[in-house]
Parts: sequence; C-alpha cells; structure tokens
Amino acid sequence: MPLKPGQPLPDLTLKSKTDGGLVDVNLRRNVGKGPTVILFFPLAFTGVCTDEMCKVTGELDSYKGLKADVIAISVDSPFAQEAWAKQNAIGLTVASDMSLAAIKAFKVVDSKVIAGKLGFPKLKVAKRAVFVADKAGNIIHVEAKRDPSQLPNFGKVRKAVGI
Repeated sequence: MPLKPGQPLPDLTLKSKTDGGLVDVNLRRNVGKGPTVILFFPLAFTGVCTDEMCKVTGELDSYKGLKADVIAISVDSPFAQEAWAKQNAIGLTVASDMSLAAIKAFKVVDSKVIAGKLGFPKLKVAKRAVFVADKAGNIIHVEAKRDPSQLPNFGKVRKAVGI
C-alpha cells in the first residue's frame, strides 16, 4: 500500500541532470511555500510515460501559478532522464531514483508488471503514481495504478492542488 493522506512527504534528496551538471532535488523543498506534486513513472523513453510528462509540462504554468512544485521520478539514470526530457521538451524537474529509495519510501515499487513485460525478472521500477502534498508537506491526495498503461486522474490532481 502506498503512503496515505495525512502522512508527511518523505525527506529524500535525489539527483537531476541539468545543463549545469548534477543537482540535488529534495522532495520537501517546497514545504512552506506551496503544494508539491510527486509523479512516479516506470521508465523514460516509453510511450505512456512520455505522454504523461508532456501533458503535465503543458499545464505547468497552472501549477506554478499556485506555487506548486512538480517533480517526476523514475529509476532511470539522471543522464538518460535528461536526454529523454530534452528530446520530448519535458519542462518539469525529473529526478533519478536509481537507489530505489523513493519508490520504497512511498511504497510504489513495481517488481512484477514491467519486469514481466520486459523479461527482466529482477527489475524494480516505480508504479505509475501521483502524490500531492499541501503547503505543510502533508500528503492530501494519492493515486497509484496497478496497470502502468493507465494515467492518473489529472482532474483530481488539479483539484488537490487548487487549480
């Protein structure tokens, strides 16, 4: 079971690759300023994940208008994430969870569905999931998908953020 509403965002720091190099991304960096949206996706360079992040990028101004911080997380390397984000004009912060710390802390580890589809029995990736935290850093909305081909309900995400 993923983390539940009322629980605090875990205090984790992941890596993101920017033009300036590797940078730290703390998942609680927006606490006290505005809401935080954490989007977990299985793998970069896949159709559904690309569609999801492009859709969110298209709505990023609405989130920023409410001082919301949007962070996307996958187990891909920060270098692969950067190449994928540039190739697809993805404008949100994409953070690498190669250590699996975030997917374990949020309890969204998928070790069966994607691994089975790809034929890598020991592969662990993130389930497609979204967590919205309020300004105080407490989770107020959770959605985790069993089927990685299904996108989150972005209407509910926007409502949780206040859009």
